[in-house]
Amino acid sequence: MSTTKPRIPVQRTRGWLTVDDFCEELGIARSTFNDWRAKGRAPKCAKLPNGQLRIRRSVFEQYMTTLEETS
Repeated sequence: MSTTKPRIPVQRTRGWLTVDDFCEELGIARSTFNDWRAKGRAPKCAKLPNGQLRIRRSVFEQYMTTLEETS
């Protein structure tokens, strides 16, 4: 019987979201995120050397607060 623990993704343990995590949190499609990013409406992202994007959890929280204030 294996006793290995399930791995928690590193980006979640260190306060980073993947684009898929971000989309899941908001209930939007990846294409919607891409559209927002192209229009400058997405939160600030960090681009990893492999081209993947990450969003700081703190930036996500601030982004959501900004949306609350403007609506």
